[in-house]
Amino acid sequence: MDELGAEMLISAVIPVGGRHSDISALYQEYRSGLQQVGARFELIFVIDGPHADVVDSLERIQREDQSVVVVLLTRSFGEATALMAGFQQAHGSIIMTLPAYYQIEASELPKLVAGLEMADMAVARRQPRAGGLFERLRRSLFHGLVAWVTGLHYSDLGCGARVFKKQVIDEISLYGDQHRFLAVLANRQGFRVTEVDVHQSPKDRFDGSYRVREYAHRVLDILTLLFLVRFTKKPLRFFGMVGVITFSLSALVLVYLGIDRLVFGAALADRPALLLASLLAVVGLQLFAIGLLGELIIFTHARHLKDYQVEEVIRFPREAPAPGAGEAPRPALSVDI
Repeated sequence: MDELGAEMLISAVIPVGGRHSDISALYQEYRSGLQQVGARFELIFVIDGPHADVVDSLERIQREDQSVVVVLLTRSFGEATALMAGFQQAHGSIIMTLPAYYQIEASELPKLVAGLEMADMAVARRQPRAGGLFERLRRSLFHGLVAWVTGLHYSDLGCGARVFKKQVIDEISLYGDQHRFLAVLANRQGFRVTEVDVHQSPKDRFDGSYRVREYAHRVLDILTLLFLVRFTKKPLRFFGMVGVITFSLSALVLVYLGIDRLVFGAALADRPALLLASLLAVVGLQLFAIGLLGELIIFTHARHLKDYQVEEVIRFPREAPAPGAGEAPRPALSVDI
C-alpha cells in the first residue's frame, strides 16, 4: 500500500478518562513503539474531564516533544466523544487509537500498522489473554452476542488499540459507548477490517470486573448495535415484525374468547383476557405505525445516506477502436465496480 511509507503521518489518539496509567511512562512506551514503524507521527492526548496531574505531565513533555498535542474537554463526555474530538485534530492519513493504560506491548505497534497492507482497519487481538474462568466466560458471552446480532466474529473488541485509514472515520460518527464497536461499524460501512494478534502487556492488570450497571449498559449497547447494523434503513422490518406478532397474539386471544362466548356461553364482561387482547391489538398497531413513520423518514433522507464504499472504478476508453469490416460500431463501455 502506497500510504505505508516513510512520508506517512500517523496520528495516534489517546483518550484519557477516569482510568489511566502513568502518562509519562506510557508516552515513552508509545513513542518508542511508533518510532519502530519508521514513519512520522503525532500523539494526540484528549483529556476527558478534570485531570490536572495529567495535564501538568503532558505540558512538561510538550516542551521537549512538539509532536505531542493536548486537547482539553470542558468536562467528562465519555471515551467515544473524546476520540471524535481527537480525530478532528488529527492530520495524518493513518489514524491510530491507543488506550491511556497498558493493554498491548508497544513494540507490537509496527505489526498493527502492517495490517493495513491488506485492509482498511486493523484491530488488536491480545494473545495470549490473561484472566480467570469468569473473565473468559464474560468475554465469550459478549462476543457471542455481538456475533449473533451482527454476523461478525471478533475476539477482542474491548482492546483500545486500533489503526485505520482516515477515510474510515470520515464515514463514521461515534457517540455514547460505540467506540467498542468501531470495527463493526466500519465493516457495516463497507470497509475491510482485520484482526492482528499482538502480545498483551504484562502491565495490563485489569481483572475484567464491572458493576452490574455496566453489564446492563453493554446489553443496551448491543441492542443499539442491532438497530444500527440491521435496521437503520429498514425500520419497518423490525417494528412491523414485532407489531405483527403482537397483533397476531391479540387475534388469537380474541378468537379464543369468541369461541368461548358463542359455543360455551361464557360471559365476556369480567374477562381480563379481553382487556389483554385489546391492549395487544393497540400496541401492535402502534408498533406498525412507528415502522411506517421510520420508513417515511428514511425515504425522505435516502439520497443523503451512504452505507457503502467504492473499492475501484474501472472505465474503458470512451473512444472505441475502429470497427472491422462488416462490423457495426460499438459504443464505449463504462463499468462502475
